[in-house]
Amino acid sequence: MRSLLLSIVVLLLAVGLLGACGGGQSTYSDPFAYCAAMGTIDAPDAQYQGPAMPDAIVQGMIRQGIVTADAPPDFQDNAVWRCMDGEVWVCHFGANLPCQEKADTSQEPTQEMQEFCQANPTAEVIPAAVTGRATVYEWKCTDGQPEAGKQLFQSDAEGYLSDFWFELAPQ
Repeated sequence: MRSLLLSIVVLLLAVGLLGACGGGQSTYSDPFAYCAAMGTIDAPDAQYQGPAMPDAIVQGMIRQGIVTADAPPDFQDNAVWRCMDGEVWVCHFGANLPCQEKADTSQEPTQEMQEFCQANPTAEVIPAAVTGRATVYEWKCTDGQPEAGKQLFQSDAEGYLSDFWFELAPQ
């Protein structure tokens, strides 16, 4: 009898430990509950079971003036979201914003910048199409060489361009 009870206790402990190790993972359809549970994650994973762009996030963007209520749904949905410190953060692509790229903090010019400056040796601005949209610096050409100027953008704790990401509050 004693060994049967001991076997049952061991079995119950094993099942409990499996649940604690992820065997009983929860799923979420509410992005705010999901982020509260996940903490920080770059993109929703399999535990998030809701729509790619939940209405709660669209409504949050409208409340915060990121998009307008009368904008076409395709425009409103043109965004991505992630979790940072248990909160929902959103980036609306708008005018070609690099929402899904990490900030480029390198001051090393690329081959494309070198070629641009060889063709435009005194250009006061190297266009984003050449530098990449994720650079944090203003680039120019000085005597045919690319040069990083002042820093225009900041990156957040996860490395994204913080100027384009907004924290959303649940309704």
